[in-house]
This record gives sequence, structure tokens and C-alpha cells, in this order.
Amino acid sequence: MSSIVENHKKLERNVTLLGLFAFIVVAIGGVVEIAPLFWIDNTIEKVKGVRPYTPLEQAGRDIYVREGCYACHSQMIRPFRDEVERYGHYSLAAESMYDHPFQWGSKRTGPDLARVGGRYSDEWHVQHLKDPRAVVPESIMPPYAFLADRDLAPGDQTAQLLALARVGVPYSAADLAKADADLMAQADPEADTADLLARYPKAQARDFDGDPGRLTEMDALVAYLQVLGTLVDVNAAAAQEELAREKGR
Repeated sequence: MSSIVENHKKLERNVTLLGLFAFIVVAIGGVVEIAPLFWIDNTIEKVKGVRPYTPLEQAGRDIYVREGCYACHSQMIRPFRDEVERYGHYSLAAESMYDHPFQWGSKRTGPDLARVGGRYSDEWHVQHLKDPRAVVPESIMPPYAFLADRDLAPGDQTAQLLALARVGVPYSAADLAKADADLMAQADPEADTADLLARYPKAQARDFDGDPGRLTEMDALVAYLQVLGTLVDVNAAAAQEELAREKGR
């Protein structure tokens, strides 16, 4: 025992030896953590219902990021009782697996939006974006009324979806070929959206901003907000994730 103590004292007093052994320990820990990742296809357990965004939803998400909405609203409900009771079931990793960039985070000036889809009407969202204090008197959110006056000009949606496909978002050949048409059809109440809805389950097709004669940035942003948290049966998915963790132990 005394020899072990003496050797440990020598190690602590020798900066070079201490640094060398610390590096070895950290390297071993790193290998143990990182090496298994080379033998699995994905670190996220896929769950039923998760799909890529429609072109209109993706355009709305791009506007959400452009306007800095993520700086005040997270999209990550933590597994704590107060958060679950306020916002809904805690967030699952799979729900954000096709998000680039994902909107998880810790900063919240406004409420979390992970499950805001379907909680309010389109009219509520439009009014809230135009004049936040009209529906939430204590809100400090700035108005975004200009979104209703801007025609949506997202550019070539095929190129946008192709770029996402190259980083792993599973858009099909039909999704890419019909991207521009899908964008216009989803917010057009008179369009035939049967094929769109077949390729994008649970997509919502209607006029979102109250002006069916125009496709605006407000249409896109509301379409994005209305889909958040609506795609997955979270209770079944959480049970599936827990089962996968148990098998991995």
C-alpha cells in the first residue's frame, strides 16, 4: 500500500507524467464512447409518423429561422413535470431528426413551441403574428404583420429539397419533381391535394392566412407552426425509445 501511495505522489508531482496519464485515460474514454458509432447506421431510434416537411412547411421554417424566432422560443420540452404539464409530452429526438438546423435549446423568452401545432386556430396565429398583444396582452414579442403583405418567393423548391436530401432527409423522387407544385397547392383551397397528402401524411392543406387569393409568407409560417408536434403518437414512440434503450443495456 505504501508503495502505491509513493508512486501516486510521484505522479502528482511530475507534470509531464500526470499529463501523459491523463491523456491516456481520456483517450480510452473517448474510444469507448465514439467507436460504437462507426457500427450503427443512426444514433436516433426512428419512430412512426416522422416525415420530412412539405415544401410549404419548409419555407415557413426558413422564415422562422430568418426572423430569429428561435432566439426566444425553444422546441424542446424537457422530461420534467412542470414542463410536461405546461407544454405537453417531452420531446423525442426522432421528432427533430430531419431538422437542419434543429431548434432544440435552453433559451426561452416566450413559451416552447414543440407541440404548438393544432393548439390554436390559423386565425389566432395570424392575429398573434400581426399584433401579439391583441391576443396575449403581456407579450413582448415584436409584430410581424409584414409577413401577410409579402408574397412567398422561396425560389426553386426542388433545389431546396435536393440539398436537404443530400444531408439525409428522405425526400422521394416524386417529392423532388413536384416540389414547386406542392408549395402552391398546399395553401390553395381549390387545388387537388390528394397526391400531396398521400406523400406527406398529416399535412394540412388549406388557406392559412385568411387571403386565399395570395400565397404569402404568413401562409408558410402558419403552416409550419401548425405541424409542430402533430406527426407522432408520442406515448407510443416514448415506449418504443425506452424499449430500445433497454435492449442496448
